[in-house]
Amino acid sequence: MSKKKENKPAVRSAETAVSCEPGKPCKKTTIGGQALIEGVMMVGPSRTAIAVRKGDGTIYVEEIKQSERVSHFEKIPFIRGCIRFYKMLVTGTGALMRSADISEEGKPEEETGEEKKPSKLDEFLGRHRNAVVTFAAILGILLSIGLFILLPRLIVDIGAKFIPERILEQTWMSVVLNVVEGILRLVIFLLYLINASRIKDVKRVWQYHGAEHKTIACYEAGEDLTAENVLKFTRFHPRCGTAFMFIVLAISIMIYTVIGVFTGTQPMWVNLVIRLVCIPFICGISYELQRFVGRHDKNGFCRLLSKPGLWLQKFTTAEPDAAIVEVAIASLQAVIPENKEDDIW
Repeated sequence: MSKKKENKPAVRSAETAVSCEPGKPCKKTTIGGQALIEGVMMVGPSRTAIAVRKGDGTIYVEEIKQSERVSHFEKIPFIRGCIRFYKMLVTGTGALMRSADISEEGKPEEETGEEKKPSKLDEFLGRHRNAVVTFAAILGILLSIGLFILLPRLIVDIGAKFIPERILEQTWMSVVLNVVEGILRLVIFLLYLINASRIKDVKRVWQYHGAEHKTIACYEAGEDLTAENVLKFTRFHPRCGTAFMFIVLAISIMIYTVIGVFTGTQPMWVNLVIRLVCIPFICGISYELQRFVGRHDKNGFCRLLSKPGLWLQKFTTAEPDAAIVEVAIASLQAVIPENKEDDIW
């Protein structure tokens, strides 16, 4: 007996998903998102919303109130990147915590009629939610800086102790040490992504991340936001946080290498301080570079620059199913502006 062939939607490549077919509408949207626990957050030009699949199978959509006040510094190139990155991180951390609560609602054990008494920790988190979210976001930044910025330099400085002083004083050795540091940084980042992608719960989040990308690509292509349409698109998107992280790491290699040429051999603590001081500059440059590459993604050189970030998304996204895509669609629909020109990249 012949086996019935399953018809799956043809998935478009990364190139065709972010470009448009001849004769069809196309846009680059400023709408971006983040995968949550059983949900997706979308950030539009005027609204931010989360959509989460509850324990009973329903999709819950909630708008996150954001401050409408935009400071003067958020409009200045090379400065706005750090501010927007921090604000997005705080918003994303809060949304992640909120999605964890919502996804538990309506589960079978809650249908027994027995009311669960909140723990003291839950009560504390409820009373001080904003402070907890801010603390969690800052802690996440500090851990990232320690793991991806300071640790590689620490390893290099320890290894440099075994190199003769006369060689260390050479300019070329400073360049070598900074390049080695950069390679270590990339390796640590890659190992982190690979190991995280093997965790079952994290892979579930990666599926929502893939659904977020597919949904935005479908919207940019001007097609109706249905699960069937969305599933046709690639899960890789050039204007993604993973791509931004790669740009940050790549820019850091160049900046620290140039600084090393001028500063020469320095004590370990001086090298670590230099790296901390340069982080805002690296973040600002990376933000502007990603905006430029995203705006000129038809340019051959810009497409080449976006390839490493697209490749890394193999570890931070996974193919979603229709149920997951429905959640991403609900989130996106909640933030699409009334005026279609308001979210043009």
